[in-house]
Amino acid sequence: MRTKLSFFIFLISNILLSQGTSNLIASNNFSFNNSRLSSNTIDANGFQFELLDAGVNTKYSEIGSGFFRNKLIMVSSKKLGGLAKLDPNTNEAYKDLFCLDIDKNGSLSLPLLFSRILNTQDSEDQLTFSPDQKTVYYTRSSKENSMEYKLYKAVLEEDSHGNWINEELLSINKANVSIENPFMSPKGDKLYFSSNMPGSIGGYDIYVSNINTDGSLSTPENLGNIINTASDEKYPSLSIDSKYLYFSSKGHNSIGGFDLFTSKILSNRYKTPRNMGNTINTKYDEVAYFLAAKNKGYVSSNRPNGKGGFDIYTATNDEIIQTVKGKVLDLETKIKLPNTLVVLKDEEGNEISRQLTKEDATYSFNVIPFESYSITTQKEGFKEGDFKFTTTRGYETSYIKDLELLTTEPVIAKVEDELRIVLENIYFDFNKWNVKEESFISLNKIIKVLKEHPEMKLAINAHTDNKGRDSYNLNLSNKRAASAVTYLINNGIDKNRLQSKGYGETKPKIDCKNACTEENLQANRRVEFVIIE
Repeated sequence: MRTKLSFFIFLISNILLSQGTSNLIASNNFSFNNSRLSSNTIDANGFQFELLDAGVNTKYSEIGSGFFRNKLIMVSSKKLGGLAKLDPNTNEAYKDLFCLDIDKNGSLSLPLLFSRILNTQDSEDQLTFSPDQKTVYYTRSSKENSMEYKLYKAVLEEDSHGNWINEELLSINKANVSIENPFMSPKGDKLYFSSNMPGSIGGYDIYVSNINTDGSLSTPENLGNIINTASDEKYPSLSIDSKYLYFSSKGHNSIGGFDLFTSKILSNRYKTPRNMGNTINTKYDEVAYFLAAKNKGYVSSNRPNGKGGFDIYTATNDEIIQTVKGKVLDLETKIKLPNTLVVLKDEEGNEISRQLTKEDATYSFNVIPFESYSITTQKEGFKEGDFKFTTTRGYETSYIKDLELLTTEPVIAKVEDELRIVLENIYFDFNKWNVKEESFISLNKIIKVLKEHPEMKLAINAHTDNKGRDSYNLNLSNKRAASAVTYLINNGIDKNRLQSKGYGETKPKIDCKNACTEENLQANRRVEFVIIE
């Protein structure tokens, strides 16, 4: 029996071995497809793009590059007139730069050769303009080495209609190095590009150079392994406000081919890139994403059902708006705290928005997906709060975050020749004398001091503003002082230790007479706690 079993195992092994490489390929394909299937599970990821054919695509490749005088500049292998010579590396004609009209919907039309000076018999590729559009940085390869691009600079002749002069091969070019996809920052101070320079992490990495006052470039700086991977990274661009880097990558968490990614630019680093989601990325290549407005731009892709090669699409992001909201509460009592200043800041502490909590102590801010924030609070009688918060979802949603504040300690100090317990004001509703709930927290501080000093006696003095009749204000202030005393007695303080008196409008803190501002009136509406023994 054992002999038969051994023979059977031997027979199966030989059958498997005879299939050899084909089994190995099948196994690898199965593993690869599973991996790809897993990658395809990337969802919208915080973006909601609508892509439309830009209206200018042909059987040749078209890739957008930048804007000049309200026209789109594109790179294409199409040739106007005559028979084009083919690049053996691409099987398409050598590339030229074209300019295109843009209609109000972003659609493109009327492609014309951009510049008889910049276009040559060699291949021109991506270019970028300074903010004043008087300097251009562009790339070109030779017919002898059409896959290796060099970076050039030219300036626009004064008062000319597109006459570029002083063409210059820049000093950062090196032998056997290709410099591609230049993009100038909106401020005009930095030039981003992709290159296979020695020391690159992958085949092509993204670099940045500072632009000197004479237009020359500083030594290129690799953006590092947060942005660059062992695969290729190309086509850098920035958001209009320069806060986000966009680029195409075959690495990171990719659906397939080149995917578009975004990384927030912080003061000293780049954040981990985020795939821009399946409403713009496919298992094919998406490249050359750049913005014409905050959420409107162009992207080029070789996805199926296009006209041929790479096609240009308008890309409109229907911005996903999320909210973070909640209530501001006292940590110990959970009492609601209206009129608290709540400030939303980005992760570097820059203020985005501020508001005062409403009577129900609520606040609400709009936020965007996958960002880090801090929420700070300020309220008299409470320590400043600082709450970290990250939006972790990629769809329209609300995050509930209640903010619980710590109270400050009361202070015993001499004020206007009186020894007082100094703390925040006690609040009452308009024309009423019942202590508002939020002021229970302040009165609890008085209770704490009185319990720590059992021999202490207090005079609770209430004051009003000068609105209304004198007699009415005097009566109202007496009732308010008595109301504060009642709260203290009900919470364990002996009534013999307390006395109350209303002064109406007779002792204003700010003697503004008939020219009082709302702030003056508020300052005069107060309760003071004077130590009498």
